[in-house]
Amino acid sequence: MPQLSCYFQKNQFCILVEYLTSLNQVFPLKTEFAGYPAVMTLADRVHSDHDIAPLAASRYYPDSVEKVLHFSGKGRDIQDFELFLQQAEAAKINNLLLLTGDKLKEHFHGQHGSARSRYLESVNAVMAAKRHGGFHLGVAFNPFKYAEAERDAQYLKLHKKLKAGADFIITQLGYDMDALKAARNFLKHYHYPQKILACVMPLSWARANFMVKHNVAGIVITPHMLQVLADEKQAGLSDRVYLRCALQVLICKQLGFAGIHLSACYQPEEQMLLESYIEQYRHLALEELEALWNSLWQVKTGKEFVPALAYYSRQPTSSQIIKYQQLHGIHEVLFDSTIAKGVGRFIFKVSLWENPAAAKALLKTEFISKHGIVGCESCGQCRLGDTLYICPETCPKGLANGPCGGTTLDRCEFGDRECIHSVKARLAKAVGQTESLKEKLIPTVPLEVRGTSSWKNWYLATKA
Repeated sequence: MPQLSCYFQKNQFCILVEYLTSLNQVFPLKTEFAGYPAVMTLADRVHSDHDIAPLAASRYYPDSVEKVLHFSGKGRDIQDFELFLQQAEAAKINNLLLLTGDKLKEHFHGQHGSARSRYLESVNAVMAAKRHGGFHLGVAFNPFKYAEAERDAQYLKLHKKLKAGADFIITQLGYDMDALKAARNFLKHYHYPQKILACVMPLSWARANFMVKHNVAGIVITPHMLQVLADEKQAGLSDRVYLRCALQVLICKQLGFAGIHLSACYQPEEQMLLESYIEQYRHLALEELEALWNSLWQVKTGKEFVPALAYYSRQPTSSQIIKYQQLHGIHEVLFDSTIAKGVGRFIFKVSLWENPAAAKALLKTEFISKHGIVGCESCGQCRLGDTLYICPETCPKGLANGPCGGTTLDRCEFGDRECIHSVKARLAKAVGQTESLKEKLIPTVPLEVRGTSSWKNWYLATKA
């Protein structure tokens, strides 16, 4: 059994120490951090789309050292992931953190003849790894969402990740302790046994300013936080960066988190400073730790970590509801009824459709009838019935099971639209379909199916 699983079973607080492969540097190994067991975790394409793969980087460290490999689905398909699983199994690495991933630096929208960039979402990766067997699987979760719909969408997708078979959860990097408490309470409320860890990072003014300037996906840095860090920098109080990080580690332990994922603390001198502060404040009770945390962040109202709600829609429009009702009715009549399935199978079993010209005409007809209404891209495996008739292909990453972690106040990480999963979560609540967004695990679309008729594929795959 992997050591990480043992730590979880024994309720032994542990620290996952992140190593970046892009730094082209072999770091000293940590098997213990401030008295807690430490496990190395290798990040996937954080700085560049062309970073060394975590599996390749793991070979620079002894086989005897337990590792957690990240796998980012950005720009990858299910075949890429299945090859990765085989390689990880051959390397005897069992711990995986499966991520959808931030947007590629070289993302293409499929315009002007360029190939569409697609993403293997984490729900599908978990499903595939479970079928393969033998892995201890982690997933990411972003609780730092402040518009109702995007927060609902995140929790609905977390239900799916856990239903798919995730063994543990690591939160996005964030500093709102109320949001972390809400994530922990969610697991208790639904009686989920999976363990949760919090991602923490020593946050300096330079790092925070970089995140704000470059709109780093999914990370919330408010003007108040930035000002506090700027004032500390000006006053020469740089050590508070590590004191604050130590407090967050200890608070998370007191709150019942299984551990923390320590990011951007690579150098031995940084780690020693953080460890010294953990040792110094380890004896404090939760109330004392939180009081010191709030003092360092100059918390007065409790809203210092919450962004201004500059944009979000409170309710779905009447036209969105009517569109859903109409499409749902059409779908039931033409695709879900026993008669429709029988007629459809009869029609599409005819050899005519094997003729290339007929197949092309069918595909064109389907595209014309659906593209203007729902944004169809001829995926060949229509999932509209499972996504409230909001096409997953209209998400720049092509995500069907729910959002990535990169939204900001309902806005897509790409910044040019509202997140379709926020729209979907809002609509689901209005039409009583929230459970379907929680329960239905939507399979990935095989590459060989794309560019074929989903009508034909649907009827031939179903039984009357």
